[in-house]
Amino acid sequence: DGRMETLAIILSAAFAAFMLVSASGKLTKMEPVVANLSKVGVTSGMFPVLATIQVVGAIGLVVGIWVPAIGVAAAIGFVLYFAGACLYHVRADDTAGAAVPAGLAVFAAVVAIVRAIA
Repeated sequence: DGRMETLAIILSAAFAAFMLVSASGKLTKMEPVVANLSKVGVTSGMFPVLATIQVVGAIGLVVGIWVPAIGVAAAIGFVLYFAGACLYHVRADDTAGAAVPAGLAVFAAVVAIVRAIA
């Protein structure tokens, strides 16, 4: 159905854009990003690694507009990425802070599902 394909494109593009913004915050070491990641035990040396994962995943989401299997794989990768972020927050006794990555994991799962059925 064309509407589902349109939704898949919109969700994929929006999530990819958000991931690029998030990656830039890590690469430029924006203060709120540094504070949030540091409080859960992420070292500054990991920032480029996490940003690279986000950039590669964002590229995968965009490529997925034309090659759906890649988009599904990228979205599933983000589910795992944000599940890991949730674990970091919980491990650091920051359960309230786990809400954002949990929400992003759910959003990534929705992207994967919509992309898969579009």
